[in-house]
Amino acid sequence: MWKIAIIDDERQVLQGMKRAIPWEQLGATWVGEAQNGKDGLDVVRQTNPDIVITDIYMPAMNGIDMIEQLRKEGYDGKVIIFSGYSDFEHARQALRFNVSDYVSKPISMPTLKSILGKVIDELAKEEEIRRKQGEMERKLSLYEPFIEKEWVRSAVVGTLDSSYREAGRLPEPYRYWTDHRHVTIGIDLVRDARVGQFSLSDWNLFRFAISNIVCEVARKRFGTVEYTELHSTRAVLIVHPRPDEPKQLLERKLHELGVKLIDAIKSYLKLVVRVGIGGVKPQWQHIPDSTEEAFRAIDMRLGRRDSTYALYAYQDEEDGKTAAASLFSVKFYVELASALKASQEADAKKLVADYMNRLELQKAMTPETVQIFACELWGVFTYCLYETGVLLNDLVPEEQITKELVGLTGLEQLTEWLSDKITLICSSRQWRGNSKHRQVVDYMTGYIHEHYAEDITLAELSEKLYISRNHLSIIFKNITGETFNNYLTRVRIEKARELLLQRNMLVYEVAEQVGYKNVPYFSTLFKKITGMSPTDLIK
Repeated sequence: MWKIAIIDDERQVLQGMKRAIPWEQLGATWVGEAQNGKDGLDVVRQTNPDIVITDIYMPAMNGIDMIEQLRKEGYDGKVIIFSGYSDFEHARQALRFNVSDYVSKPISMPTLKSILGKVIDELAKEEEIRRKQGEMERKLSLYEPFIEKEWVRSAVVGTLDSSYREAGRLPEPYRYWTDHRHVTIGIDLVRDARVGQFSLSDWNLFRFAISNIVCEVARKRFGTVEYTELHSTRAVLIVHPRPDEPKQLLERKLHELGVKLIDAIKSYLKLVVRVGIGGVKPQWQHIPDSTEEAFRAIDMRLGRRDSTYALYAYQDEEDGKTAAASLFSVKFYVELASALKASQEADAKKLVADYMNRLELQKAMTPETVQIFACELWGVFTYCLYETGVLLNDLVPEEQITKELVGLTGLEQLTEWLSDKITLICSSRQWRGNSKHRQVVDYMTGYIHEHYAEDITLAELSEKLYISRNHLSIIFKNITGETFNNYLTRVRIEKARELLLQRNMLVYEVAEQVGYKNVPYFSTLFKKITGMSPTDLIK
């Protein structure tokens, strides 16, 4: 109900308006009255009406002065002036104080009803705008952690809009970047037979575990770090050495960090990774260069630091390999993967065409490098579909791809071949049906990874995503192959396993850390999932 207060020094006018206004029809209610501006101030302060109807000439304080004071105090409701005097100066002042209408007395009942109806319509529209703005702000606050992650990914691979490259546009958590140097460490998971058998939910879980291990290890050596996943099996760690850190000491720390990452991931997860170290950059805007260098070192096996570890460090112009290495652009792969995931066929084709034109200018493509590049891009396509729960082999048999790759000898052929495959993927009913659902599941798994220690429920996420609980449950199960609660439990137990192996906390402390207050129940779940009890693990 819209609240209306009436202020007029004539008792007869007050009573007449209260009787004449069609309250129920307008969806309004009377909340107070006064016979002078001073008392009117008190009425408005106490009742905070949506609409104030007031006269101008009144004792103690006139209507204009009352309105001025109300506006100074922040009252933003609607004001309608009914005056027995047609005074241009008062009308001008009324406009200055954002008065909705200025009407001379006497006023007919149809006119009164029309004016109030118009003002109430304005209030309803403003209320709807506020509601939508509030909803948008709430959504943005929910998505803020994920927006920040996307910003970091864009800053790391070089897809950040140029208008955001100024120091003043850095998000608050990353303002310290301006006072440090920066090094990208590329992490590439080796796709062996075991990794190839991961289900989608297993894949998400292992990526979560890798990010935990990498950040835990890196923070012990460099303090604050950032970690972001790229396409397929690749991820990036950004560390920020102090400007005064000696070169030899920094090189040793980076080498030790790379070794420790490889050892920790192998020890905890039984996974093999390759690590590449990019160049040190004095400005954060050059982080993408370090990213390209880190993965170029991995791809071309440049600057191997230790014969027993797949640890590489970028070096300029080593063995003349840089021309061939320029094929493997992290930025291009990420942009292409993003376009495919969003089923943006035209954007994906344009990215391919533009990139092929740039390669054509280099005049360094042999039939062999064309086929290598095609294999790499087919890998990007494969993972894009895999991450939406679709197997590319179901759309195109592997044997067919092998035959087609052999026939690719030039960039023009490669461009046409890629264009055809992009059309095939984006027009697939299976792909189109899963791409939007995958975005929902990405949000859900990301939210679980961020808030696993809290009391998360599917009903809570249903409210955040504006999708019914039952439908959300079906989407999650269809994409990941397991229920929401099962996945949440596995994330918690994986984090608990990592904490227990660090041997810094007791079992009950670990249980509380991952969201379980009932220790026996936690131990039962832990043994069911890992095959051993928490105490057996740390013996």
